Amino acid sequence: MTITRRPNRLHHTAYVTKDLEATRAFYEDVIGLPLIATWTEQDELFGKLRTYCHVFFELNDGSCLAFFQFADPDDQAEFGPEIPSSPFIHVALHVDADTQADLEQRIAAAGITEPATYVLDHGYCRSVYVTDPNGMIIEFTCDTPGALEPAIDAERRATAHAELKRWLAGDRRNNNPYRHAA
Repeated sequence: MTITRRPNRLHHTAYVTKDLEATRAFYEDVIGLPLIATWTEQDELFGKLRTYCHVFFELNDGSCLAFFQFADPDDQAEFGPEIPSSPFIHVALHVDADTQADLEQRIAAAGITEPATYVLDHGYCRSVYVTDPNGMIIEFTCDTPGALEPAIDAERRATAHAELKRWLAGDRRNNNPYRHAA
């Protein structure tokens, strides 16, 4: 089956925060995402009346990172479990090289250092990782010039299913010619 209609773009991705002001300061003052909406609400959710604040920080394409904080500490404990601190659980945001360099400077100026921040060159992209006040890892990814050229993009799309099938069958050979020899 060929799917021709799919979602347009990310609207938002949502998380629970322990400290809305620390979260606001990090995303707005350090990262530069404007706070564009704050909704304070009270709803019957999951069998209980719950009061919460929901904030949205906008990306250039109009999508957002959103955060909730609950008024009731019991609700906060129920819905605000710790965000796992793993480099493999993160939000990746696309940036250009100048924006990435600017972000690195702002992160350093804010006093955020290792191990809360690090850089990884994947070969096809360069990534700057930083941990937010909630323990969530945010990745700022800049594609390597040429890695998304039409011919290379077409090859990746054409071989994606075969490469996944190969991996699942147990063939674990590297296929990243940008970072390591294949």
